[in-house]
Order: sequence, then C-alpha cells, then structure tokens
Amino acid sequence: MNVVVFDLETTGLSPQRDAIVEIGAMRVRDGRVVEDERFETLVRPLSGDGHPLRIPWRAQQVHGISDAMVRDAPDLGDVLPQFLDFVGDSVVVAHNISFDTSFLRAATGRYGLRWAPPAQHCTLQLSRQAFPAERSHRLDLLAERLGLSFAPGGRHRSLGDVRVTAEAYLRLLERLRVGV
Repeated sequence: MNVVVFDLETTGLSPQRDAIVEIGAMRVRDGRVVEDERFETLVRPLSGDGHPLRIPWRAQQVHGISDAMVRDAPDLGDVLPQFLDFVGDSVVVAHNISFDTSFLRAATGRYGLRWAPPAQHCTLQLSRQAFPAERSHRLDLLAERLGLSFAPGGRHRSLGDVRVTAEAYLRLLERLRVGV
C-alpha cells in the first residue's frame, strides 16, 4: 500500500477565510518512512480574490512562519497541482485529518482540481483507539507516549509534524494490530 503522510500550516482555522502557508508530505512504503520521497514548500497566502493575506500574529506564534518568509513563495495555484501529483493515488494520513482535508477541499474547489484520495487515516483517531483512557491526543502528547521526538524547530512546521506523524502512524498500527 502506498501511503503519503501530510500536514498543512495555515493562517487560521477556517478554510473559507484562511489560507495555507506551508505544505509538507512524506511517503511511507513497506512499513518505513521514505526520507528522500518528500514534498515541502512554503506558500504565499492569497485571499479568495487573489490579494496577498497577512499571516496573523497568533498564527505566527504557533508555526513561526512570517509574512517575510512567504513573500517570495509560490502561490497555492502553482503548488497545489504539484502536491496532488506527489500524492497520486496514495492513501493519505494526517493528524486530525479533517482539518487538513477541509483546507484541501476548499483549495482544490477554488482551482478546479480534485482531492479524492482512495482512503484516509487519522492518527488522532488511531490514538483515541490505542489510548482510550487518555484525555488529550494532541500530536506532541502522542509523540511523547510513543517515545518520539521532534527535531529542533520541527513542531508546527509541516515536515517536522509529518515525520512524527508518519512514525506515530506506523507505531499505532502495530500497537493496535497486536492489541497492546
């Protein structure tokens, strides 16, 4: 099974009002993360009518992506087809996948593209199954439970979150498979 783990960073929480500022993805094959098969790019955020959007201070505090960092980045209209080609017909995985896919559905609709992976898995949902007694299933807490760590500066940056999500996905599948 061909799997792509992905993550988005955005200007906020609403796919109708906010924009994607970073996309990261890595392929998982044969139970291993394939480090050299990855997709990563900053994205210049634009409003629905094509005007540049500023990244709110609150969002910058979360992911550390500033207006200066995305000033010369490609627009989503240029990046999205490349990302969709990278994903291809793979099963997709993300932590809280409904958030990321809501942005992708809104974006693909705006650009006349199609987001229709054959299947999707959510590590947030898998974490709830594997650790039903835990109250929170945030990615950083899940990583801690599974003995994973983020590279310095990697939390809330798309590729840093993707690496941990991919490893968490593999460990959660194993945990659920053996009934630990």
